[in-house]
Amino acid sequence: MAACALAIVACIGPAEAAGCNFEVQGEGRVAAIVDARSFRLDDGREVKLAGIEIADRARAAAALSALLLGRDVTLRGQDDTPDRYGRQPAYAFLAASDLPVQGELLRHGLALASSDIADKDCATALMAAEAEARAARSGTWGEASVIKNAESPGDILAGIGRFTVVEGRVLSVRQAGATTYLNFGRNWTQDFAVTISKRIVPAFEAAGLAPKSLENRRIRVRGWVEARRGPRIELLRVGQLELLGGN
Repeated sequence: MAACALAIVACIGPAEAAGCNFEVQGEGRVAAIVDARSFRLDDGREVKLAGIEIADRARAAAALSALLLGRDVTLRGQDDTPDRYGRQPAYAFLAASDLPVQGELLRHGLALASSDIADKDCATALMAAEAEARAARSGTWGEASVIKNAESPGDILAGIGRFTVVEGRVLSVRQAGATTYLNFGRNWTQDFAVTISKRIVPAFEAAGLAPKSLENRRIRVRGWVEARRGPRIELLRVGQLELLGGN
């Protein structure tokens, strides 16, 4: 675990594509690591790393400690409104680095890119960092269970309330009222499905991902698993969906 954390420190440096380079929200020295995605500055502010979901809590916390403890950071973001726990969401940058700490955790398979990144350039940068770890089977990507199979609804339901990545082939696309369903099984009430609200559809169409065009395509989706009879993930942003090769 320590070796992994030190390796991250060794490789942190300027990135080719900055991404997430928002306006500065503040600066400070890291006084303590609170958990796998939060730290406290020496002035008492608590910061939550935005744009990621933690995949390996123990190793991510160790990596954060090796990366940040006792070091000065610059906080960047689009909104510094504290969450309900009083934590300031931000992208944390070390001096002389164009890649936020989030990117380093992603590159080493210790985190997953979140589904709530509104900025396209930031989402692209973090997804690229995650893809690097996935290709190298680093960290959590070395485990067969990290990506759920859309044909195994029971396995997906076991993660209800958790952030999950699911892959599979869309068997059918149906609309019911103001909701479009991407169905991955023939039993619509029990099998896995992805939902897209009518108000979000234009964004998918503009990105060349019109829901109907996804029929018989293999896709990867990410988000929070809900139980509505069968397991469901609601798509709120285009970045939650990736096209995969093959049908």
